[in-house]
Amino acid sequence: MLYSPISSMFPPPLKNMKPPVRKHGVRAGMFLCSMSFVVSSVAWAQALPAGVVKGPAVEGITEYQLANGLKVLLFPDASKPTVTVNVTYLVGSRHENYGETGMAHLLEHMLFKGSPKNRSIPKEFADRGMDFNGTTSYDRTNYYEVFQSSKDNLKWALDMEADRMVHSFVDRKELDSEMTVVRNEYEAGENSPFGVLLKRMQSVAYDWHSYGRSTIGNRSDIENVKIDNLKNFYRTYYQPDNAVLLVAGKFDAAQTLAWINKSFGAIPKPKRSLPPFWTVEPTQDGERSFTVRRKGDMQIVALGYKIPSALHADSDALSFMSEILGDTPSGRLHKALVESGKAAQVFSFGETGYAPGLQIIGALVKTGQPIEPVREALTAAVESFAATPPTAEEMERVRRNFANGIEKSLNDPQRVGVALSEEIALGDWRLLFQGRDRLPTITAEQVSAAAGRYLKRDNRTVGVFLPEDAPQRAEIGAAPSVAEAMQGFKAQAATLSAEDFEPTQANINARTTLKSIGGLKVALLPKKNRGGSVSVDLQLHWGDEKNLFGKSVVAAAANDMLMRGTSKYNREQLADAFSKLKISGSLYHFDTTGEHLAEALRLVGHVLKDASFPEAEFEQMRQQWLVGVEAGRNEPQSLAMQAVAEYFDHYPKGDMRAVMTVDEQLAAVKALKLEDVKAYHRDFYGASKGELAIVGDFDPAAAGKVVEETLGNWRSPAHYARLERSNADKAAWRKAINTPDKENGFYTARLNLDLQSTDADYPALMLANYIFGEGGLKSRLMDRIRQKDGLSYGGGSGLDAGDTDRAGSFAIYAIAAPQNLARLDAAVREELARALKDGFSAAEVAGAKSGMLQQRVQNRSKDGVLAAGWSKNLYLGRSYSFSQQLEDKLKALTPEQVNAAFRKAIDGGRLSVVLAGDESKAGAAPAAKSAPK
Repeated sequence: MLYSPISSMFPPPLKNMKPPVRKHGVRAGMFLCSMSFVVSSVAWAQALPAGVVKGPAVEGITEYQLANGLKVLLFPDASKPTVTVNVTYLVGSRHENYGETGMAHLLEHMLFKGSPKNRSIPKEFADRGMDFNGTTSYDRTNYYEVFQSSKDNLKWALDMEADRMVHSFVDRKELDSEMTVVRNEYEAGENSPFGVLLKRMQSVAYDWHSYGRSTIGNRSDIENVKIDNLKNFYRTYYQPDNAVLLVAGKFDAAQTLAWINKSFGAIPKPKRSLPPFWTVEPTQDGERSFTVRRKGDMQIVALGYKIPSALHADSDALSFMSEILGDTPSGRLHKALVESGKAAQVFSFGETGYAPGLQIIGALVKTGQPIEPVREALTAAVESFAATPPTAEEMERVRRNFANGIEKSLNDPQRVGVALSEEIALGDWRLLFQGRDRLPTITAEQVSAAAGRYLKRDNRTVGVFLPEDAPQRAEIGAAPSVAEAMQGFKAQAATLSAEDFEPTQANINARTTLKSIGGLKVALLPKKNRGGSVSVDLQLHWGDEKNLFGKSVVAAAANDMLMRGTSKYNREQLADAFSKLKISGSLYHFDTTGEHLAEALRLVGHVLKDASFPEAEFEQMRQQWLVGVEAGRNEPQSLAMQAVAEYFDHYPKGDMRAVMTVDEQLAAVKALKLEDVKAYHRDFYGASKGELAIVGDFDPAAAGKVVEETLGNWRSPAHYARLERSNADKAAWRKAINTPDKENGFYTARLNLDLQSTDADYPALMLANYIFGEGGLKSRLMDRIRQKDGLSYGGGSGLDAGDTDRAGSFAIYAIAAPQNLARLDAAVREELARALKDGFSAAEVAGAKSGMLQQRVQNRSKDGVLAAGWSKNLYLGRSYSFSQQLEDKLKALTPEQVNAAFRKAIDGGRLSVVLAGDESKAGAAPAAKSAPK
């Protein structure tokens, strides 16, 4: 996959606008805080293995180097029962040559094809319940796996990574199948207006540097890459002296280093010299412009400015500038463009790394509105930044937001590993901590001065070219060496700790206090956490089938308006209040710290009860909704899923459970009235019925008192009765949807099931679904459509069972190029028929059990998952004993039981199928059929 660090940066419809490289943001280190961990109280004093040299250590992370040049970072942390293994190779798309674009990313895919000692890596991952991935950016490629801590899992992961470092199957047969998968990933990106815009921004802004090429590469290069070129690239860069191995989590450091020295140390130090990289991008000599014209439902205007390397002294200051401009709702652009009604949303982020990069700033404009005034206002606001230095309030807000992100990130060894990959690509992993320590020293004067050096006309990419006698060029200064950048840096000592919590169901039940507070059922689970973190999950229920009729849109609007202002705070002040209390997430599911829990609960209660529903914010929300709904009109996935939902819907129009068409959604949003939203809040909101779970580092008695104060006597005026769901008897149905000018297509299928989570067959169906399509790359489905046929980058299956009703379903989904949708459809049907006819083997059942059970253990080690689980259990009148009983049933299943349950429930002939794609590319695509009456 391409590395996309801002996946949650934008709400719909901008949430899929992701650059395929690391985010420039006071470097990755500036998003992390002081390290905390739990290690053995006895210092590791054993002699190092032969040939291993100890390097620097910072806050629990220690560097070692093997004789062959491999750098090793060990970060022992016994507070969670998981281990992360991450290998970072110092090679990315900037190392590719002419005709080889996309090769670094293609090679990343190839390393999952196996090696002589590990012929089915995806299956091993699935059997061990490992969370894994690989990512590629401009400067590096990394591979990681996260798994339940055990010597067997860790030794296998280390041996596997050492083996595939130099022995992966990089051959013609594997390339042919994977090339089409990567091409499908390319096609999926071509569906995104913002993704295409960003590609053009890169190619227009750069003349010579390889940062001007998208990491996914050029389509013809992907399709025609020579196997010899790929092999040479692999042999050159995938070597121990060009890699850094990180092991983080619960493991024995001495034993692990010995294993590493045995597996990785056996690889000879290469004799080759790495190719030098000498291209320097010339200074831009005038503003540039481009226009992308493709089918779509949104307008976007974006400005790009050349900025220095992440090692440059101005890099951190520019990150402050980006946040001050682009934040919502406090940013300058939001106030100038969104609050004035000129634009629906704004964004600002940096794309940079080892070499000078781009600062991207822009806005989304509703179709039909004039875009030129937005371009002019956007340009004026950005390029006047230097003349209007940041205020003390703006600087404090950015520091606080960065510090909050810092605190969360370094409390999680898995996130540390991925973040360190970016710093490793810059030359030294310790840059992460240096950047963090510099945070308090950045001044408003530095920020405005840095902005003045780069946010200027002749360094801009967006406008038209104009002759100019006196061009205002922006000189990009040379980056310092890593040694210069690290000069004077002193590591800090870690002080935080956490307990070794055992995430068994019995321990969870024993450690949890259950009580009732007003109308709430409450679960309180205190545990010592690193950083004092706490997770809160709140579920509130009100209304019934009659009094909620016709109110689905107004209910959604009321919920969306809560965080836009209260009787005490406007939207900006409310966002600041949440930030000060370190609250992240939503009103109903959020994280904070034990220190701030009481005030966080009071603030959430205040927002729920005392929302003010400002008229200006209401209109902003409506416009954003309209843009978001319109954006899905031509997206294959949105259209296919909407079609399936509409076909299976059997509730009357106006029922809260009914599916609204796109036109109905647009009409309802346009007709929405603020007074109706206020009335809904007045008539329905309350805590007469609900569940609340708190898990983490807190005082249960104190928390219970605050809950009693804030929510204990809050009553909903409306009568409440649970809305039960049911399935209608629907015949098999097939529909083809034309999505012109879309490079990628979407396939989905659904079958209704008479199924409840308490049914005897449910555990067997869960296991069968895991084997068929939910188990990742080595599931039956993905093994066929990706590994063997090379038709799809991603797909899977899902099983849904009712908890209080019998409205279950089985679904299948996948992406593919329009010309491959028919083949994909046939492959899915063949694999489903084979599973029903031949069944699943004993080995598959055993592997699925192992994978599912290990994943469930890992999930229970996450406080947010635990809290949400308790809320659900309280709603259903259960405890975590139900989870234990389910796992006991899973363990006891035989292949015969799994196959019998699957055959009993699943009928391939009753599947309803929707295929969405460009008919002109699909060729002989199946014609659309009308839904049965």
